[in-house]
Amino acid sequence: MPELDADLIATISAQSDAQSGHLSIAQLDRLRDDNLVAILRGLRHCGSGAGGVILRHEAQLPALDEQDGLPVTSRRAVPVTWTDYNGHMNEAAYLELGSWATDGLMKLIGADAAYVASGKSFFTVDTRIRYLAEVHRDTQLTVTTQVLEAQGKKMRLFHRVWLPDGTLATTLECLMLHTDLTTRRASSPEPAIAAALSSLAQAHAGLPAEGAGGAVGQRP
Repeated sequence: MPELDADLIATISAQSDAQSGHLSIAQLDRLRDDNLVAILRGLRHCGSGAGGVILRHEAQLPALDEQDGLPVTSRRAVPVTWTDYNGHMNEAAYLELGSWATDGLMKLIGADAAYVASGKSFFTVDTRIRYLAEVHRDTQLTVTTQVLEAQGKKMRLFHRVWLPDGTLATTLECLMLHTDLTTRRASSPEPAIAAALSSLAQAHAGLPAEGAGGAVGQRP
């Protein structure tokens, strides 16, 4: 154990200044908050500690509203962990956002955590993403979801990601198959789930879906 004398204190102070002396107090506050968010997101993923508190809180949140006749399936601000070296939202983060929106739609039709725990779920087999506008950290995003197809084992969704000013930032078209988790093979959903999904598909059938069904590279 080194003696905490003047020389050691001076060394520690010099090393601290070399590491963070170029940052303002506000920048240090932001760096601390970014690190805490990253830690909490990791804990949420495994459900440990504060992550379990977040999961329980999210389970108690009320259902989201509607926008343009479509259910809002996710609403969240862009965390620093979703940004890249260009300063905008990373490509992989769009997939994560899409999975959140899909989860929101699944909960809406009754395919919630209890349904998954019973041995049934939906597996994504194809996704097409269109990047239409830049998205930066702290931007509040709203995702609406349109059910394009609900036939047998298939569920095809069209997520729209909106900026606060109403700009369409991204679309994600996702094809999923209902799956029996015990066999890992496609299966028919439970009747109540199929009926709820079919009802949404019928309600959304008359709405436009510009950008859906296109090929990679096709201009919007």
